[in-house]
Amino acid sequence: MKNQKYLNFNVVITQDEDGIYVADCPAVPGCHSQGSTYEDAEKNIKEAIKLCLKVAEEDKDYKDSIDFDSANFPLS
Repeated sequence: MKNQKYLNFNVVITQDEDGIYVADCPAVPGCHSQGSTYEDAEKNIKEAIKLCLKVAEEDKDYKDSIDFDSANFPLS
């Protein structure tokens, strides 16, 4: 089994005027997603966070821009 790490990030999910749920992770610059339901938006933002963190593994400047101190959203 892989050595797993758990990070928690605050996420803001709102519903726009068209009924689409929009998810933002303020601690991770450029990390946004959406879904047709709240649950879809939640699932999609988790995936977006994972992808952003994968990019951060290879991009030190991007990694340095992430606010790891404000984490509070399960990625698992």
